Amino acid sequence: MTAAEKYDGFTDEERDAMKERAKELKTAKRRGPRATKADAEGEVLAKIAEMPEADRVLAERIHAIVKADAPDLTPRLWYGMPAYAKNGKVVCFFQSAHKFKSRYATLGFNDPANLDEGTMWPTAYALTTPTAADEARIGDLIKKAAS
Repeated sequence: MTAAEKYDGFTDEERDAMKERAKELKTAKRRGPRATKADAEGEVLAKIAEMPEADRVLAERIHAIVKADAPDLTPRLWYGMPAYAKNGKVVCFFQSAHKFKSRYATLGFNDPANLDEGTMWPTAYALTTPTAADEARIGDLIKKAAS
């Protein structure tokens, strides 16, 4: 391993995501209790609009599914990615493939998601080009997660 290849803890993409999260926290603190769901949704839609086309199409579709199937979830940014929260806690999120130079985008679920099933269940799903059946399954997962 050369000096240039030496592992130093976080990738550039991870550092950028942490910086975005710090910025999100500062913005939320500055807004205080006067922040509205519409403000947060506008930020999410703006972030989605900045994505490369393949990720943008997927993120727009996930956003539409969340709004239709779990309208009580609040859109917000989380580490620079679209996320959806209940009672201030992120339930699910979209992670673009481009941001972390990944092969595929991801729909992920956090601990507040009500997806527990038995002793093992998935917490993230790879997304490429979802079919109508896949979108229906995503809608069902999001409904269950938000319940």
